[in-house]
Amino acid sequence: MAYITINKQNFYHNLNQIALKLGSIEKIAIVLKDNAYGHGLELIAELASEFGIEHAVVRNESEAQKIKSLFKTTLILGGRCGKVENCHYAINNIDQIYSIPRGTPVELKVDTGMRRNGLAIDQVEEALQKIDQQGLEIVGLMTHYRSADALSSEFFWQSRAFDKVKEDLKRLGYKGFRVHACNSAATLRQKSIEDDLVRIGISAYGYSELAYPFDTIDLKPVLSLHAHKISTRCLQAGQRVGYGGEFMAAKEMQISSYELGYGDGWCRGDASNPYVISEGLPILGRVSMDMISLESTLDTVCIMNDAQRAAEHFGTISYEVVTALSPDIERRIV
Repeated sequence: MAYITINKQNFYHNLNQIALKLGSIEKIAIVLKDNAYGHGLELIAELASEFGIEHAVVRNESEAQKIKSLFKTTLILGGRCGKVENCHYAINNIDQIYSIPRGTPVELKVDTGMRRNGLAIDQVEEALQKIDQQGLEIVGLMTHYRSADALSSEFFWQSRAFDKVKEDLKRLGYKGFRVHACNSAATLRQKSIEDDLVRIGISAYGYSELAYPFDTIDLKPVLSLHAHKISTRCLQAGQRVGYGGEFMAAKEMQISSYELGYGDGWCRGDASNPYVISEGLPILGRVSMDMISLESTLDTVCIMNDAQRAAEHFGTISYEVVTALSPDIERRIV
C-alpha cells in the first residue's frame, strides 16, 4: 500500500519562518481546505494548534466540524450556511445573506479583481444594509488577489481597491472587524503587512510559487509519498511491462510492482517521459490504477518528497500534486 509521511519539524520550520517575517504568530490563519492541501485535515490542524496558531480557514462546514475545537476562530469559505460554534462564514454574494441564521458571525468577501467569488465593490453598501436587516454580525472583511505570485501591477491596483472598501466601511460606522487579503504569495512578496490576518496555505506546506525576481524565505516540503512492494519478477531482454507494453527491457532486470497509481491520486503521466521517483528510479511503462513498476527489489520506496519537482515534470503546480492525493492513504507524522 501507499503511505504519506508528514515531517513535523519541516512544518514548524515553515510556520516559524512565516511568523518571523510577519513579526507575529497571531497574524497567521492556517488554510486547511481540501484535506489540508492533501496533508491530512485533522493531523495538520492538531500540529498547527500545538504550534500556537489560533485561526483556521476551511472549505465547508464538514471540514470545520472536525477541527473547530482546536482554534479560536474558523472561517468557512463556502458550502451550506448553518451556524457552527466558533465559526465565521464568508459571504460570497448578496443572495447568500438570506440563508444564514440570525446572529451568525460573517465576513464580507469583496471582489477587487479576481472575478470569481465576492461582492462587487458597488454592492458593498447594499450588502451591509441587508446584513443588518438579517441580524448577522459582521466580524471580517476580506478579498483575494488574482496575481500575487506574478511580477505585474495587478497586485497593487487590487490592493488600492481593497483599501477604498476598508475606508468605506469605517465611514459608514462599522468597526471592530478583522481585515485580511493576503494568501501565501501576497504574504511572501511584501516587506510588511498591516492587515489583521494572512491566510497561509501552500507556503506552510513547504512551497512558494512566486516568480523568480521576488525575495522568498527558506521553506521545506512537509509531505513525502511512499509505496510498498507487491511482487518482484525477472524480466528478460525484449520483454515488455504493463498496459500496452510501453516499456521494453533492453537487458535482463529485476523489476517490482509497487502499490500506487492514479487511483490514489498519483498522476498517470506519459510513459515515454517517465517520472523519476525520489530514489532516482524511473517509472517503467504506464502507471495503472493502483500500481507502478520499478527496477528495484526494495520493500518500500519514496515516490516523492518534493511536490514542486513533481509538478514541474507533469506540467502543473505543487497544489495539484498534493491535493490530488487520496484521503484514504495513511498519513504518519515523522
